[in-house]
Amino acid sequence: MKRLFQFGMLTAMLLAMFAVPAVWSQEEGGEAAAEPATEQVAAEGGATEEEPAGVSVSEDVISEAAAPEVEPEESANAADYWGAYEKDEIAWTLNNLWIMLAGCLVFIMHLGFASLECGLTRQKNTINILFKNTMIISIGLLTYALVGFNLMYPGFDVEAGEGFLKLSAIPSFITTTDVASLSPEYNAGYTWYTDFFFQAMFAATCATIVSGAVAGRIKLSSFLVFSTLLLVFCYPVTGAWKWGGGWLHQDGFYDFAGSTLVHSVGGWAALVMALILGPRIGKYNADGTSNAIPGSNMPLVAVGVFLLWFGWFGFNGGSVLSANAVSVSLVLVTTSMAAAAGGLAAGLTSWLMDKKPDVSMALNGILAGLVGITAGADQMAIWESVVIGAVSGVLVYFSVVTVDKKIDDPVGAISVHLVCGIWGTLACGVFGELASGEQFITQLKGVLAVGVYVVIFTAIVGLALKNTVGIRVDPEEEEVGLDVSEHGMKAYN
Repeated sequence: MKRLFQFGMLTAMLLAMFAVPAVWSQEEGGEAAAEPATEQVAAEGGATEEEPAGVSVSEDVISEAAAPEVEPEESANAADYWGAYEKDEIAWTLNNLWIMLAGCLVFIMHLGFASLECGLTRQKNTINILFKNTMIISIGLLTYALVGFNLMYPGFDVEAGEGFLKLSAIPSFITTTDVASLSPEYNAGYTWYTDFFFQAMFAATCATIVSGAVAGRIKLSSFLVFSTLLLVFCYPVTGAWKWGGGWLHQDGFYDFAGSTLVHSVGGWAALVMALILGPRIGKYNADGTSNAIPGSNMPLVAVGVFLLWFGWFGFNGGSVLSANAVSVSLVLVTTSMAAAAGGLAAGLTSWLMDKKPDVSMALNGILAGLVGITAGADQMAIWESVVIGAVSGVLVYFSVVTVDKKIDDPVGAISVHLVCGIWGTLACGVFGELASGEQFITQLKGVLAVGVYVVIFTAIVGLALKNTVGIRVDPEEEEVGLDVSEHGMKAYN
């Protein structure tokens, strides 16, 4: 009890560290904010009005001709400062480079998912898991180029009442020679190809979430068919509702980087497929009680989680869709703090409830915090990101325990991505710059709408596969392991 009390005090102190400064800043009012930006910088010994902070006056770096025509106003907010320079060629190039680098970071997340899933499942299914994850990124990129990108960003005509689905954009492939699409005329932050590259990495992530929940018993061919259909007809449609300027966007729904549009979509699909598929052999007893099926490699799980955390800097940071230093730095900090709070909260909760600290819960808590902050990473104060992450960490513990009683989810994908994705989306109506009762209702409507569509879509496809080609391997194949029965090889010899 003494040790648990000490950890409780530690948690309270950490939360207080973030809550107290926020209260102080509110009590002090806006006296510091009212001070002109140039006076603040000068007082700190930085650049003055004649030398704007963040812009070098060295002729060796930026020529006089390349300087922006518009100087930032003295009363401009820091977040708007970049706007005066965004048309500059150097700024546009930096925007593109950052978004492309962020896309590379998101790509690394697929290695994290593969490592995490391998570590949390049985050794006899390792080859199968690696093959599924390899096919997901391959299929995801090709289908997104063929159909998904244009279906997700179709150019809705708002005045004509469009906003749900626009099939006319599908025939257009991603190849373009249009000069306007490869210049700032397309977007102040990126080219057509930069846009596609970054968004394509997101698409494949959605199907990867499903892979973990059905590990160890699903037919490889059926899973690949399902993943293809999910990436062609489900993810781009719901994504278009918000990110493509569709009806959710028009209604005011907010999801910065995909707590709902990526993670909950994958989570809903994982939930339905796990129910249709059924549990692994030996998971549940005749009386309905569940048995723990330990993972095969916890060090690999830790590697996977930290790779995902690293990749999330691109997932959220790149979603700023520019190299705006103010916005990107805020997003990276809120993302980090939510992850840290989630890991701490889940680890301490498992220690308190189970009398022993569970490293798998702590690691899933990190992912829970990351999923939770993704919807509003650009809207939250630092202390708010800590609260969102901590709540996510507690939620994921109790969700994993509850779900495990009835649904076999080997990696906790439903709890991490669905439950915490819903929480993070709703949190945008409770915390941050958008917080209000009206916004909360709008967020709830968006969560329900996406959930209904994904559940219906997954149920139709899953049941169709089950009643035609089948979705589950034979019991003998499951017992020997999918590595041998599906691939004819072993991961470790």
